[in-house]
Amino acid sequence: MTHLTARRLQAVGAAAAIAAGALVAAAPAAQAARPGAHCTTPAIGAGWYGDNQARLQQLIDQYGTCNPYRPSRDKPVAVFDWDNTVVKNDVGDATMFWLLRHGKIRQPARGDWRTTSRYLTPAAASALAAACGPLARPGAPLPTGTGAPGAVRCADEINSVYGSATTTAGAAAFAGWDRRTIEPAYAWLPQLTQGYTAREVRSFAAAARTENLAASIGATQRVGSATATGWVRYYDQQKDLISALRKAGFDVWISSASPQPVVETWAAGVGVAADHVIGIRNTTTYDGKFTAHLQGCGSVRDGDDSMITYVDGKRCWINKEIFGVRGPAAEKVQPAARRQVFAAGDSDTDVSFLRDATALRLVLNRNKNELMCRAYDNSDGRWIVNPMFIEPKKQKTTQYPCSTTGYTGHDGTAGPVRRGDTSVVPDQTDSVY
Repeated sequence: MTHLTARRLQAVGAAAAIAAGALVAAAPAAQAARPGAHCTTPAIGAGWYGDNQARLQQLIDQYGTCNPYRPSRDKPVAVFDWDNTVVKNDVGDATMFWLLRHGKIRQPARGDWRTTSRYLTPAAASALAAACGPLARPGAPLPTGTGAPGAVRCADEINSVYGSATTTAGAAAFAGWDRRTIEPAYAWLPQLTQGYTAREVRSFAAAARTENLAASIGATQRVGSATATGWVRYYDQQKDLISALRKAGFDVWISSASPQPVVETWAAGVGVAADHVIGIRNTTTYDGKFTAHLQGCGSVRDGDDSMITYVDGKRCWINKEIFGVRGPAAEKVQPAARRQVFAAGDSDTDVSFLRDATALRLVLNRNKNELMCRAYDNSDGRWIVNPMFIEPKKQKTTQYPCSTTGYTGHDGTAGPVRRGDTSVVPDQTDSVY
């Protein structure tokens, strides 16, 4: 992937507006011109909650190429999370279910499941070995889609470790990870694609995409002996927003905790090219096959497997890939001129890169504690909340526990959500649903 550097810096005029402390109103979206050419600002389509459409239009009017038309200026950056932000449901899940149904996951080297994740517990490794060990030699695909009793047992064990982070017997599947830089179950999916090339994984993702888009809303599928979600949909409003931002001259990126080839495959559907996708990335062998290890970011080296596009890890990867920040500095909040203008997300996993956005932050409400605490607190006036566009959540009946347990620390300890000045965010009522 091409590494983009300082040309991503925001325009001087935009940075000045940020420093002034707010996204200010711009001229109406109709027209602004340069000599000999006409420039029209794209309009945001309908279907948004409250004044969100107007706020998004204001963003485009202010930062787009027509205000004023400056073809040589650096592009403002917009970053979207993917799963449940641009699409309804999870493309990583869709791919995992497809892999299991089609028998594509390989028996690990020496039959030792501990080689697939540094965080896998002995109990999980033993359960996987017992369920899957007899089915295939090391390196060969496991026949998890055949329906045979042994194959179903193996599929169930893998699906349980991935989906609930426990064995089918209820033992913890992972231990010892940093809750702000990695989720081992998310990382395990790309690690289980070891032995395949990126092209092969993209083909698996494409097949899963076709199935899930063709399935009716609410459809399910059989994975092992379990029933799993069987459909995915693009959000029309997000497709429209991404298109409008790109037409207005924004540099639009996707940052996701699903595997890189999987998100690349889906992102093409909204016009975002593979070189503008940042997913979980495997290391590769000399011949281009994926290993069970992951590329690193910041102070984390390739193969350490402890930093993915997850919470603070998303910040690191965005700083590295979009803004060209290298080494430990990539883990830090950058100056305003070296940050995204706009960000969109739906989960606590998106908190850090959303907070880094300098002008506007769009949150889809899935009742995630830390994210909704920060969005509803809206301490700087730059957060907007929208219900999910398909099957929105009902109103949360209790307040978000912002002042007590809304924040999850690096070691998993719960604590209060704090603003940048360390003051505690008070408990918040769910009001956008």
